[in-house]
Amino acid sequence: MVNQAVVPTVERKKVVSIMVLFATSIAIILCGATLGVISFVNNVSFTVLSSQIHGGIFGAVIVFLGVRYFISVQKLRAEVYKSTSRFSWSNFKKEKRAK
Repeated sequence: MVNQAVVPTVERKKVVSIMVLFATSIAIILCGATLGVISFVNNVSFTVLSSQIHGGIFGAVIVFLGVRYFISVQKLRAEVYKSTSRFSWSNFKKEKRAK
């Protein structure tokens, strides 16, 4: 007889929530890449505080932030998929530190 490891099932709402966050992060990355490409092709610049900044720079920043968000969602998924994770309002309270 072979011992079979029981794989705990993850609640459907957790899976859907994480997938929505992944889709959002991918959309941010794609929007940043699109802005960068269009800016380089059409030589688009934006005025920021009376300085001209190329749109490709903004596209690169948006892609960077999207990648950071994607990595954060991966870390969040590891925590949320644990069987011990539960929603609690106390998770949002600041911890008071003793002086």
